[in-house]
Amino acid sequence: MEKALKKYSFDTASEREGSNAEKYVLREQLFGTQDVLPVWVADMDIDTPQCVLDAVKKRLRHPVMGYEEVPESAFMAQIAWMKQEHNVTFALEDMFYSHSVVASMHTAIEAFTKEGEGVIVQTPVYPPFFHSVLQLNRKLVKNPLTCNKQGKYEFDIEDLKAKIDENTKLLLLCSPHNPVGRVWKKEELEQILEVCLQHNIVVFADEIHADLVYAPYKHTPFAELGSRAKDITLTAIGVGKTFNMAGFAISTVAIPNKELREKFKKAYDKVHFAQGSSLSHVAFEAAYKEAKEWLRALKIHLYENYSMLSALAKKYPHFIKVTPIEATYLAWIDCRGMGLKDKELRSFFIKEAKLGLNPGISFGREGSGFMRLNFALSSAKMAEVVQRLENALRKISG
Repeated sequence: MEKALKKYSFDTASEREGSNAEKYVLREQLFGTQDVLPVWVADMDIDTPQCVLDAVKKRLRHPVMGYEEVPESAFMAQIAWMKQEHNVTFALEDMFYSHSVVASMHTAIEAFTKEGEGVIVQTPVYPPFFHSVLQLNRKLVKNPLTCNKQGKYEFDIEDLKAKIDENTKLLLLCSPHNPVGRVWKKEELEQILEVCLQHNIVVFADEIHADLVYAPYKHTPFAELGSRAKDITLTAIGVGKTFNMAGFAISTVAIPNKELREKFKKAYDKVHFAQGSSLSHVAFEAAYKEAKEWLRALKIHLYENYSMLSALAKKYPHFIKVTPIEATYLAWIDCRGMGLKDKELRSFFIKEAKLGLNPGISFGREGSGFMRLNFALSSAKMAEVVQRLENALRKISG
């Protein structure tokens, strides 16, 4: 198997500048300059697996691109993957197509809460978690994560219990967590489960990063905690992050409980999600059936990139610290040692390091003093990122 992995190289990748890639197109708008290397939005500057591209090319031999349903074989490929890789079983009837996790999250909020009712969000977290709640006029119930001296984040269960009232209806769980990179242990998730069962709270589990977990850590799907968990859980999963397929706009939501499924479908049908594109269907199925080896090789490469960044942080410990990572390709960098305000910190990365990152404050006030860096890059581009940041840190260190 290890020999087989050597056929995948991530030393270089296709250039995305000039390809209408979002992270490049929006540089001027977001950073005020084209002169930054963008490492913010969570897709990879790494080529999508060849087996996926080949499946699309094969589909294009048929000249009609009309409406299509997601084929059962595509859903079954994902179901088989989830069973094999994560030991969780879903049925075909559980599955819904969605073009994005954020769209699924909006639909879940509409389905299981009313205006003014509470939705729990555990900050710092991917911004659409709290934006979705506020845009839909629900009450934002913030249950911030705690962070120890080693930079490891944990749930604050006592705070969670204290924040819940009879109008709290839904918890948005990020697992694995973006941006702090945690893979929640089974025992941690069981604590969340018990609280939610006690208060009749539905759980929307965003598990889009489930396949990007580094050894020895292992992802535990929330629905895998047992039948009681399955009865209150919606699981959002997909190929976008795992296989760098965000541009295909296809993901799924798995809802084993019939009552929850029917409530979700009422809100789902109002939006008219339809069934996606014919090209996304074949790409989705091919990824789950044929790209396992590619993913194994990718994770080795990603961790090497993370290690490059971590090594740099150790050279400048008074300025930056990289939060220990267990999953995702998103580094959560503690820059509080630099003594800069959030706007000044963002300016430092843009003007001095010439890098476009996500400011930590955008993930909630608990992210103040942090920056998020996407290290899903080729080896060559990652080396450039590290060099740019080192030049900037060396300059301010005198």
